[in-house]
Amino acid sequence: MTDGAMRPLGAQISAMLKARGVEVIFGIPGVHNVELYRGIEEAGITHVLARHEQGAGFMADGYARATGRPGVAYVITGPGLTNLMTPLGQALSDSVPVLAISSCLDTADLGIGRARLHEMPDQEGAAATVCDWSRTAQDAATAYHLIDRALAEFALDRPRPKHVQLPIGVLGAPAPPPPPPLGAPIGAGAPDVTRAAGMIAAARRPLFVFGGGARGAAGPARALLARRQAASFTTYAGRGVVVPGDPLAFGSFLARPDSAAVIAGADLVVVVGSELSEVDLWRPDLGHACPLIRVDIDPAELADTPADLAIRGDAAAVLSALAATLPEGNSDWTAAEVAQARARWRAEADAERPGIVPVCDALRAVLPAETRIYSDMTQFAYVAKEVWDLPEPGLWHHPFGFGTLGYALPAAIGGKVGLPDVPVVAIAGDYGLQYTIQELGTAVELGRPLPILLWDNGKLKEIEDSMLRSQIAPNAVVARNPDFGALARAWGAAAAEPDSLDALAGAVRAALAHPGPTLIRMTPAMTARG
Repeated sequence: MTDGAMRPLGAQISAMLKARGVEVIFGIPGVHNVELYRGIEEAGITHVLARHEQGAGFMADGYARATGRPGVAYVITGPGLTNLMTPLGQALSDSVPVLAISSCLDTADLGIGRARLHEMPDQEGAAATVCDWSRTAQDAATAYHLIDRALAEFALDRPRPKHVQLPIGVLGAPAPPPPPPLGAPIGAGAPDVTRAAGMIAAARRPLFVFGGGARGAAGPARALLARRQAASFTTYAGRGVVVPGDPLAFGSFLARPDSAAVIAGADLVVVVGSELSEVDLWRPDLGHACPLIRVDIDPAELADTPADLAIRGDAAAVLSALAATLPEGNSDWTAAEVAQARARWRAEADAERPGIVPVCDALRAVLPAETRIYSDMTQFAYVAKEVWDLPEPGLWHHPFGFGTLGYALPAAIGGKVGLPDVPVVAIAGDYGLQYTIQELGTAVELGRPLPILLWDNGKLKEIEDSMLRSQIAPNAVVARNPDFGALARAWGAAAAEPDSLDALAGAVRAALAHPGPTLIRMTPAMTARG
């Protein structure tokens, strides 16, 4: 191809994405988006074929969380996009950079009185409900602009999914080459933190709360806590920001009801990179009765929860400035009060969902420290999010806000594609796994180690417990399960059913060395055999 050569727009888009650092696209080809596939191989991009568009979206999400680079998904008009909308909604709630590129019907084909293949009354509007924005490109220049806009916003702003759709006729029409990549985005300078530093220095019981938005700020966060001897909590998404074993770290028990009493004992609370959402707290408010400082990149979040001091900025920049400004000092927090609270909350978690804590401990002991874990909506994950401390942030990925079943397996596949030399594990429940179990075929095709830890308690146990708490006779909470091991082997995956914690450790070691996925079925009975 010579410079300036006209080519079908779909081929030009592949070249454009490659030039901007995209290495992998997840998707499913169809008659309406076939032109997007014209230039993928020539551009040198790897395409991962999912078994369902929902799987493709979760793979793109998992890839983005693992690598920090945008995940890209290609889907067709109509049902392809609607199948992708659940992963896009998950990416929206968890601030994951996913770029969805779909085809759409030509404008002339809409509203002519007879149904067209894959027709939707408002496809752009439908995607807008689960994306930061959704736009239609009616020509090549607009397509190039929207893609560059999406990539720039991923780098400069809160990363949330974007959707670009192109009419079928536009995709196949000749188009000029895309413009050269934009220069490196220039972010805002570090904010003035003088007032914040003064408030923190004056506090006797300063308490920090780190959310998922602080994942890139572990170094300065740890330095700041050490200099000031401050106590801390993390949200589930913020686990790993605080150094493991910090004697003043309350851990990820923020959603425990009586954590509000602990927070009420602080004389200053600093919240960094957290929405303080329902799924962070599971109560109406944080519980503080003291001044509040909030640090966030998103001005809308700062406006939603008023603070005594709101700082818009990158968590790492703000915390680095604070750590460099604050003098060393002690606080009135004690390691004994923190240890007592943590022990109480761990015991509560074990009593509420018996048998899971020992399995968590066994798995944490056998998995390498750098393992990336993708979990589903399952009781196992609900316990693990509280009791499983992480050595670094960004190691555990979960469908937090949107709470989608079926996330873990395809997201873990995406994570493994992005980090082929790093251990990756999926954790799912027996019901949720069946939402996307067909993606085992994709995992087998990739031929990379991928332990899939299945927590099989034979029912929708969390829903059953909820019904009982509401004094409702349990209904529709037991479904016939397949022989999971046989099903995995039918796709060509390995399978194991350990009957004790020791056997589980051996199965996990074997799965990490196996050149392909291994489904490991865990049951509550394992802990009885220890």
